Amino acid sequence: MALLAGADLGGARGVLLMQSSGTGNCVNMLSLIKSGHFPLLTLVSMRGDFGEGNPWQYPMGQAVEPVLKAMGVICLRIEAPEDVVPTVTAALTMVFQGGNAVAVLLTQRLLGAKAF
Repeated sequence: MALLAGADLGGARGVLLMQSSGTGNCVNMLSLIKSGHFPLLTLVSMRGDFGEGNPWQYPMGQAVEPVLKAMGVICLRIEAPEDVVPTVTAALTMVFQGGNAVAVLLTQRLLGAKAF
């Protein structure tokens, strides 16, 4: 998130890609985004929902959306392949024109549950 803030200060744009388990490690950095009014677009591959077989993925997977919303991040969920392009396009507008922080949650219905 600090790199995205720096990119914005330098006139560039970026997108943060991470798995849902990494979201918990970024919560404190969301204060930088919010306080500095930096644009944030993150694409989060979700774990701990539809069809998840790994019990370790459930706690953070279930906390991602409420935690992000509590920090002022708009969450858009994608469940089907045909929704990827319009949702990401909408998120780009919301972030880089509307000045919002947006997380696009790529659900396990979209990506498929891990078989291991």
